Amino acid sequence: MMIKFPKIRTTLSKGVTLPSLVFILGVCLLAATFPLLTENLLNTVKSFIFVNLNWVYVWAVTIFVIFLVYLMFSKYGDIKLGSNDSKPQYSFFSWVSMLFAAGMGIGLMYFSVAEPMQHYSDPVFEGNTLINRAKNAQLYTFFHWGIHAWAIYGMVGLSLAYFAHRYRLPLSLRSGFYPLLKEKISGRWGNAIDVFALCSTFFGITTTLGFGVVQITSGLETLHIIPESSFTYQIVIVAVLVSLSIFSAVSGVDKGVRILSNVNVASVIVLLLAVLALGPTVYLIGSFTEGLGNYFNNFFNLTFGTHVYEEDTLPWFYNWTILYWAWWISWSPYVGLFIAKISKGRTIREFIAAVLILPTLFNFIWMSVFGNSAMWIDLNIADGALSKLATDPDALMFRFFEYLPLSTIFSFATILIIVIFFVTSADSGIFVMNGIATKNAKISPKWQIVFWGVLLATLALLLLNAGGLQALQSMTLITALPFSIIVLLFIVSLVKALAIDRSYYEKDFSASTVPWSGESWKERMKQIVSFKDSKSVDRFIQTTVRTAFDELQAEFQSNGIEAQINTYEDPKRIEIEIHHDVVNNFIYGVENRGREVSEYLLTEDNLPDIREEENHFPKSYFGDAREGYDVQLFTKNELISDVLKHYERFIEIIVEQRNEMFISINANRRMK
Repeated sequence: MMIKFPKIRTTLSKGVTLPSLVFILGVCLLAATFPLLTENLLNTVKSFIFVNLNWVYVWAVTIFVIFLVYLMFSKYGDIKLGSNDSKPQYSFFSWVSMLFAAGMGIGLMYFSVAEPMQHYSDPVFEGNTLINRAKNAQLYTFFHWGIHAWAIYGMVGLSLAYFAHRYRLPLSLRSGFYPLLKEKISGRWGNAIDVFALCSTFFGITTTLGFGVVQITSGLETLHIIPESSFTYQIVIVAVLVSLSIFSAVSGVDKGVRILSNVNVASVIVLLLAVLALGPTVYLIGSFTEGLGNYFNNFFNLTFGTHVYEEDTLPWFYNWTILYWAWWISWSPYVGLFIAKISKGRTIREFIAAVLILPTLFNFIWMSVFGNSAMWIDLNIADGALSKLATDPDALMFRFFEYLPLSTIFSFATILIIVIFFVTSADSGIFVMNGIATKNAKISPKWQIVFWGVLLATLALLLLNAGGLQALQSMTLITALPFSIIVLLFIVSLVKALAIDRSYYEKDFSASTVPWSGESWKERMKQIVSFKDSKSVDRFIQTTVRTAFDELQAEFQSNGIEAQINTYEDPKRIEIEIHHDVVNNFIYGVENRGREVSEYLLTEDNLPDIREEENHFPKSYFGDAREGYDVQLFTKNELISDVLKHYERFIEIIVEQRNEMFISINANRRMK
């Protein structure tokens, strides 16, 4: 008797998933089996890139910043990430909370005290006075966690959000190349880009979460909750946290990820205010203010600086600035995809302003409060004790709290926040990885979410136990070089698409279109001063509009063009549609729309009489989501003329080759 195995339902793309898993498992097993050999080999490659090709990172990040600032103030800033009538999916606070939690995560807790203290105590700056060393420590921390970091995330997120939500392409890195590769993004080129994104995302999350587990166990040991930071306890912590992450990811962005991100941001704000109040408050406010001015004064020097004239500081430059740019770039596929996912309905200007300014400002406040508090305590109270711990970032945050009141509460709160950051980073990472592996399938079986979570936990623990995390981190930083080139190509694609977008939506009717005549002005006045209810608008659609469309359909037919009329209910609407095999369909429709009437209109005597609180009107709409308008004053013939205006515009557009992205063969499929 043959045994029939149940068929496992999956949405995974073989062309993306299989090569990615082979590469991920191969690199992780190599790093776990031969950690020192792998680390030395990858470090050699990384060092070569940082020393000889660091200018690529400097120029790439500089271009990202300049381009985004230009877009924010340009005529393209009003373009929506979605159709012209799309609305944001999430409240502003939830949106900013999610992008912030995904973008910074555990690193904000890990480096908030450690980085300023390491700059402050670095031997390369021994020639400076203590005050200048403190100022420089704050300046470089601002530089590494400020506008430049978020410009990297913003550049990737904006490109993906634009092509996914406005062009209705899959939410995938391959979509950012559509203007350059056209339909090739659906083939091997697209698969190769997504394989790169999936591997880069997996490596980045694995290493960050691995270091996060180390910091959590260090904190629990400091609080005497666990006797030692052993691998056994790390297994338990990873099992609990990844289980929470999987549960959150299964719940979806609207529930688990959004709620945890909101809780996370609220928690860090409370912790921030508590440290500000109990630390050297006046000093912290003053140092933040001066540090902000110092940052803006040195912005361009920092942006273009390569330390080529200061050979003594070159190793520091490679190990900090270049490493940071590589780290942010390597994380940008994951963060960019997630930010793009949650940003539908925002304008380009709103997106850039929020992504560049709000997280940057919060990072500056956070780093000022924690970093400057630690340096002030080290200089005035601890007598250099914190400086000696600068190379032990796992324990430094908790040792810092020992010099503040309520130190135990602060330590517990920090561990809780790190845990939430861990979960929010992991759940959004799992969500993004599954999206890449499935080419952004709308619904995936839950076992796939569990699979990515288990794989993430297993390999992170394997590398933690074998000491291979450093090797994987080097691998992640190496992948940043080719990806920086990819993001630069995103700019080329985006420039090309935005120029066409603007031209497409601004194209006016031809000069031959005929405006209203004054022949029926009395009838028009009656229509203007009378307000319609829903039933009267339905009658207008069923009579005037239907008759106009029927005559148009017959005339199109006599000219060899097939047109169909579609009718819908709730709300009442009717449209005339001309199907095409090669180009996008032409659609002109009229629907019953309602709008609230202002209170003063109900009580004003010298205005048209109206008794209902809601006024209805017939509004036109089009197949390309341009904004329609009220057509209640149109006669049958004028309505026919209006449809022909738009059809003439449509014909003029499709004959121009540059508009191919809007009218390609896949446009109809994407619109459905």
